[in-house]
Amino acid sequence: MKKLMAANWKMYKLHSEARDTAEALVKAMKGVLPEDREVLIVPPFTALRSVRKAIKKVPGFALGGQNFFPSMQGAFTGEIAPDMLTDMGCTYALAGHSERRHILGESDEFVGKKVVCGLERGLGMILCVGETIDERKEGRLDEVVRRQMELGLAEVPLDVAPERLTVAYEPVWAIGTGLTAGPKEILAAHALVRSILLEKFGQAAQQMRILYGGSVKPENASEILLLDNVDGVLVGGSSLSADSFSKIVTA
Repeated sequence: MKKLMAANWKMYKLHSEARDTAEALVKAMKGVLPEDREVLIVPPFTALRSVRKAIKKVPGFALGGQNFFPSMQGAFTGEIAPDMLTDMGCTYALAGHSERRHILGESDEFVGKKVVCGLERGLGMILCVGETIDERKEGRLDEVVRRQMELGLAEVPLDVAPERLTVAYEPVWAIGTGLTAGPKEILAAHALVRSILLEKFGQAAQQMRILYGGSVKPENASEILLLDNVDGVLVGGSSLSADSFSKIVTA
């Protein structure tokens, strides 16, 4: 099972900037991409075509979408369908990122609809879960993550191919703040995620990847990636620079 090194560029980069960064990353990784690593770039929708062109036919690289509406087509102004992502060359998509939950008000149930819809349309889905600082202080980590996972995976078939379903644990209080969960906190949270996956999917869950997200940077990536049940990272700010992200990928 390769570690998934995902770059979430959020609402950054014009298409030319995205192209240049993707090309620089490909150049930096040429001949040094570890065999046990898969690089996923998740740019803004407007940059999908540019990034696709930059990474096309490059072994170990994949393209993903940051979001989609769980319907094939329709009168949903401002939204895009999962088939529009696959048409652009995407093989992955995110669902449940904390910014969509807490800024845009997406419910656990709605996130679950995205997960199952994306899987049905051929996308590898990355379900993001995690607690706020208040929820952590209140000792509600288990409750919050369990609820987000149970509702987020409610309609996922039990025989789903394990390589197509990934969970990203991202403590909300560590995203973009410079704060990072410590090793003990990451170990506990990832063990919880693994146990919930095992409860639902049985031993196939051992082959499902669990990513850590939250202020991952070159200085801490190696330590995080060595922890049990950490099968990759979901990187925000530090993925905007090819130099920075290439160091994380090879950590």
